[in-house]
Amino acid sequence: MSSPAHTVSAPNGMVSTIDQLATNAGVATLQAGGSAVDAAIAANAVLAVTAQHMCGIGGDLFAIVHDGSGPPAMVNSSGRAGSKADAAALRADGHDEIPHRGNPSAVTMPGCVDGWMTLHERYGVLDLKAVLGPAILYAEQGFPATVGLARSAKDVGFLSNHDFIGIEAGDRVTRPGVARSLRAIVADGRDGYYGGEFGEQLLATCGSEFTEADLAESSAMWVSPLVTSVWDHDLWTVPPNSQGYLALAGCGIATHLDLPDDTRDPQWAHLMVESARAAAFDRIDVLHDQADGNELIAPDRLAKRAARIDADNNVDWGDSWAGGGTMHLVVVDRNGMGVSLIQSNARGFGSWLLAGDTGIFLHNRGIGFSLDEGHLAEYQPGRRPPHTLSPALITRPDGTLRYTLGTMGGDAQPHVVQQIATRLLRHGQSPGEAITAGRFVLGSKDASQMFSVWKAKGEVEVVIEPWMEPVWRAGLEAKGHQVAINPNGNHFGHAHCIEVREDGMLFGRSDPREAASLAAGY
Repeated sequence: MSSPAHTVSAPNGMVSTIDQLATNAGVATLQAGGSAVDAAIAANAVLAVTAQHMCGIGGDLFAIVHDGSGPPAMVNSSGRAGSKADAAALRADGHDEIPHRGNPSAVTMPGCVDGWMTLHERYGVLDLKAVLGPAILYAEQGFPATVGLARSAKDVGFLSNHDFIGIEAGDRVTRPGVARSLRAIVADGRDGYYGGEFGEQLLATCGSEFTEADLAESSAMWVSPLVTSVWDHDLWTVPPNSQGYLALAGCGIATHLDLPDDTRDPQWAHLMVESARAAAFDRIDVLHDQADGNELIAPDRLAKRAARIDADNNVDWGDSWAGGGTMHLVVVDRNGMGVSLIQSNARGFGSWLLAGDTGIFLHNRGIGFSLDEGHLAEYQPGRRPPHTLSPALITRPDGTLRYTLGTMGGDAQPHVVQQIATRLLRHGQSPGEAITAGRFVLGSKDASQMFSVWKAKGEVEVVIEPWMEPVWRAGLEAKGHQVAINPNGNHFGHAHCIEVREDGMLFGRSDPREAASLAAGY
């Protein structure tokens, strides 16, 4: 890439996000004595103000926290379908999938704020006024619109009740409704948000799906992590309803293969592609909120899939083998606590529905549900949809933290994490090298199917960055892959990684595919 593979270093704490204002807020929180969780919430809250096209307090959240040498703790704060969810009614109206835009059925209960409260209750050091202070300041006094926000805001230019009408890059944007909601959280915690103005406006907008009882139930819960051992390290992620298991499965399959030492070799890309396809071709059938994640990454399951991979050709998985708008951030504090947090609207500005005049866009995570009658992920009251969000974390054999990492990118998240983790562990690359290196993602031939890559059961395009075309394309096509070139940096994720060396020094990198991104420490 044009950006050098520079790795940022610091002795005491580090934050990496897609936005300089958010990163600086996180670092300031660490310098004020806050924990890594405090800093992650502070940075996420700023992004909820400045990056509404990628995340917001009308969306969902997953987080992994490593505090010491034991297993990491994990929060699943993805919302459930409302009590009035009715798949049969949608089918009767002629729908064969959840409508992506302008329909309350795409909105599950937003879990972001529940996630903040749950994380802060266990790991917070500073009070919420201090943690949310930077976000409130930017919401009330304004911030300069990034190029990405201004460009994306044109997609919702037809709406008249939001904060981004007619903005250009660099324009000052204020968000008074979001500021009111953040101040309500500071004053009254969860009840100030779900039981206050936001909750009232959510019911006014989506009363066809939700009841007051739905608002009263927290979306956040502590869950048992998924882990697999790869290249003498443990790779951790969140369990289903997240698709994070695919990153673990992809890496687990790759450990069985003869990977070239040179990651620019088309054979490396081929084997990485085949590992990702082998892990995920049946995702649409097996991923739901009651799926057993440990079964999905069982060693014998992965070994059988690895055995079917052909070093010279792509495999036709098909049915014969029965066997985004998102942001990610990472934080490490001076005590060695690490956080990998991901938070999302699902796609762009989510459902294109707002909670009244709060200025908060409601996500469309409900599009992960199926409308097939009897499907294990069928749209039903109280269910969580299959989720793309896939934060990750890597520990040494003694349990100490080595890397926090993750990315945005819809269905592509696990195979971006797979490539980065392989570069770090198998090839010994630095965070800067691993983050800036060329990537592929697996994509649907139908560009509109951002969250439906696996509908064709593994028959996907290998999409590569333009600058990798002369390196990988011919070799991949010779092995039977359908290769496409996409110049859009967003398509390949905005990844972040912080390494904790054994002496406690921190080394990290933000993704240059997002121009405003920044990794910084102190």
